[in-house]
Amino acid sequence: MERGNWEGGRRTRARSQPSGAAVLGALSSEERRVLERKLKKERKKEERKRLREAGVAMAQSSLARRSGAQLALDYLCGWAQKRENWRFQKTRQTWLLLHMYDCDEVPDEHFPALLAYLEGLRGRARELTVQKAEALMRELDEEGPGADPRLLEKTQRIRQVLQLLS
Repeated sequence: MERGNWEGGRRTRARSQPSGAAVLGALSSEERRVLERKLKKERKKEERKRLREAGVAMAQSSLARRSGAQLALDYLCGWAQKRENWRFQKTRQTWLLLHMYDCDEVPDEHFPALLAYLEGLRGRARELTVQKAEALMRELDEEGPGADPRLLEKTQRIRQVLQLLS
């Protein structure tokens, strides 16, 4: 009967293993590719485990979990600063177009940069933005003048977008 070891919650059999080069040479190209992928996956898993034990994973995960709002605003700032590494991202643009009238989501200091970004809108994105702004304007006009300062700010932003794009 073979004796086994426990590694990572799995029982493994103790066998004599041929060298890595001998194993790779005896395999077909497909088997070699599968084995290399498996080994790479195991190395990554061990690396993540080592980092987690070192406490580094916690710091990285907090950076990786930034909100959609922060990612979109960073995207906008990158565009405004004309960085060489800026590139178009549909999801960020969509988020900005959906939330551009909300002062909490897009703060006042970012709105001028957003207006400059909107100037470059072309095609269907531009048409839809104008249509949605006009629909929102009609909706707000039907509600009548409200004393809510948030609605006034939203109305002002809609007007600025309509003036820019129309």
